[in-house]
Formats: sequence, C-alpha cells, structure tokens
Amino acid sequence: MADLHEFFFQIYPYIAGSVFLLGSLLRFERGQYTWTSDSSELLRRGTLRFGSNLFHVGVLFLFLGHFVGILMPEVFGMIGIGLQGHQLVAMISGGLFGSACLAGLVMLIHRRMTEPRIRATTRVMDLVVLVWILITLSFGLCTLYFSAQELSGSNLLPLSKWARHIITFHGGAASFVVELPLAYQVHMVLGMTLFALIPFSRLVHIWSGFALVVYLLRPYQVVRPGLRQR
Repeated sequence: MADLHEFFFQIYPYIAGSVFLLGSLLRFERGQYTWTSDSSELLRRGTLRFGSNLFHVGVLFLFLGHFVGILMPEVFGMIGIGLQGHQLVAMISGGLFGSACLAGLVMLIHRRMTEPRIRATTRVMDLVVLVWILITLSFGLCTLYFSAQELSGSNLLPLSKWARHIITFHGGAASFVVELPLAYQVHMVLGMTLFALIPFSRLVHIWSGFALVVYLLRPYQVVRPGLRQR
C-alpha cells in the first residue's frame, strides 16, 4: 500500500500532467478540426442552456477555488482570514458551486441519454468523461463531511504542501497526504486522471477558453477607410 500511495501522489501527477500537455499539443497539431466542444444545441435545446450554465459556472468557480485555496492560501491571510475561516469559506463555496455543478451535470447527462438525436451522436468518450466528472465531483462533495468534523483547517495545510511540492518538483510530496481521509485521496486521483482524459475528449476545448483571455487583451485593430473609386 505504501508503494501504491507513493505512485499515485508522487509519480502519477507528473504522468497525468505530461499526458495532458503533450496530448493537447499533438491533438492541436494533428487534429485541429476536432478541436471543438461539439455542441448539440442545434439538435435540441431543451434544458441545455440552464444545465450548461449551472455546470460551467460551477466548474469555473471550483477550479478557481482549488487553485487559490491550495496553491495560494496566503491570499486569505492577506485579507485577514485565518486557517479556520479559510476552511469555512472553502466548505461553503465548494458546497454551493459543487452542488450547482452537480445539478447541471445531471441535467446534461439526462438530456444526452434520453434525447434520441443527441444519443445517436454521442461517442463513448463523451459518456466516459461525463460519468468520470460525476464521480469525481461526488467524492469532492463527500470531503465536506470530513471537513465539517475538523474545522481547524488541518486538512488544508497537507493539501497545500503536497501541491507545492509537486509543482516545484520536490520529493516527499506523498507523505503530506498519507493521513488524509480516503475520500480526499480518491478525489485527487480522479481529478488528476480527468486532466489526462482531456486531450482525448471534447474537453480539449478548455484551451480555447484560456485563449479567450489573450483575445480580450489583444491591441485594437486599426481600420482605415479605403479610397472611393470614381
């Protein structure tokens, strides 16, 4: 079990990250015409707009919360929020946006499985990704129970230390999360695997979302009127 734990929390993050980055690059180089979200809105709207909005808003805030809360916990200290307050913020916001994301995801899965035209255009990987996100999100919401049992924020520090050791390529990262409840550990492994699935699914279009930031910051385009022909 010790070797398995070492693999999943010291080695596997780099495997998943490499597949995510290199796989996305190869997908862009060799299959740019498949770089799309494959929206099914034209087939039938139904609950798409409401479910999609719930899902995407929930995912974006969860990603931002994980990024800031785990990698930059000092942000909370800078605004006068201690470790216990940090955990309460994480629990409330995670529960709220996690539930919104879950509700939207269930609506999207139901729509995809019950609408004949949409079901006919659904690939196996589409269902794998949707179910994988559902399971990952469910385990993430389960961690709220364990967080509520210990409001001192003792589970946040190990996660932060683990993440920082991973991104800075330091050894010993797995030791920080060995005492965490199993729900946390399963959620982490499922989340890392989800990143590895991105290059092989329609989720690859999230890169286009990052590119949107560059698009918004682009310089103004100067358009000069041409000369009129007589």
